[in-house]
Amino acid sequence: MLRYIKRYPFSLLVISSVIYLSFFRPPSTDLNEIPYLDKVVHVCMYAGMSGMLWLEFLRNHRKFHAPLWHAWVGGLLCPVLFSGCVELLQEYCTTYRGGDWLDLLANATGALLGSVFVYLVIRPRIWKTNCR
Repeated sequence: MLRYIKRYPFSLLVISSVIYLSFFRPPSTDLNEIPYLDKVVHVCMYAGMSGMLWLEFLRNHRKFHAPLWHAWVGGLLCPVLFSGCVELLQEYCTTYRGGDWLDLLANATGALLGSVFVYLVIRPRIWKTNCR
């Protein structure tokens, strides 16, 4: 466990932030009147989580070639499964939050966008830098 804390500190910080934001009772503000702002926030949270998992995976495995499917599992599949668990916990374990299929879809979209962005944009630059 300590190994993961040392190798993925920023990812764990982002995951902790997402957990906090998923379960705290938000204050009522005028921002609640903006349609679908909640879904945009979900996309951004999970894109950030997925992107950070990818970045730290690439940083930790740049000296040897780990199979990239490990990054796809850790950076895309795990956040989507995590999102499903969070939605179920919100529905069945809180009185002030509810699970929502559209939230799960927004979370999966964010995880996919974060993964694709790092894979197509950041990964080639990291590997190009390491080849010099």
